Amino acid sequence: MKSQKEHSVSKQLLGLLEKGSDSYRLAQMLLEDEEIEALQEYGNTVSIKRLNYNDHGPVHMRQVACNGVKMLSLLREAEVPTSIVNENSGTYEDSLCALLLASFVHDLGMSVSRTEHELTGLIIARPIMDRILKALFPEEMGRRIAIISVATEGVLGHMASRKVYSIEAGLLLVADGCDMEKGRARIPLSITTAPKTGDIHKYSANSIEKVTISKGEEHPIMIDVSMSSDVGFFQIEEVLLPKIMMSSAKEYVEVYAGVLGQPKKRYL
Repeated sequence: MKSQKEHSVSKQLLGLLEKGSDSYRLAQMLLEDEEIEALQEYGNTVSIKRLNYNDHGPVHMRQVACNGVKMLSLLREAEVPTSIVNENSGTYEDSLCALLLASFVHDLGMSVSRTEHELTGLIIARPIMDRILKALFPEEMGRRIAIISVATEGVLGHMASRKVYSIEAGLLLVADGCDMEKGRARIPLSITTAPKTGDIHKYSANSIEKVTISKGEEHPIMIDVSMSSDVGFFQIEEVLLPKIMMSSAKEYVEVYAGVLGQPKKRYL
């Protein structure tokens, strides 16, 4: 059964997309796909109950999609072409579709294990991505190949352990790192356990009050993070910044962070 938060983020995602567009139709398909939902749910079980990590399930992947759509929209507004567009391989809508696909499947490998879950996830996700794109674009093989290839690069590189080159894959890195508000740590914090590996992730995430993605002063994308305590800097310095530094979109991003009531630090 879908949670209220999942419904809320799903509604937010559809509200960011043009109704009736290819990306809107794809988002609807991804939101309604029972196999993706089941894999996301079990991935969350492994993450929270087995590993004591924070949310890696349906809400997280939907929030990453929202973050990515916002960022891609800001790049478009700044007239920064995506890789698919720049290489004459497709349109902005195709880039949006690739980012949506990658967002919804990037953590499916968590249903098996965290270790190299980006690789395990691709084994699981490729047939699903192929099935969905064939249903959406049945007569457009070239288009499907471009979208699924870029989405695959995003999944493969989202842990910042492998270099990515497309703008779309780079945005997934940043969008993933930006999902760190305190709600992401709510479930693991409610489970009483002895201290173990992964605790810093849930406590640092619980200190993040707000992450805002908007138009920057010097760059197209500004990420502004407000936190309730210093432990939140772990999320910035150990999770978000490494992803941005490995991102092919880093030149378009500026980052500010700080504890509420104190001056914010500019990182990028």
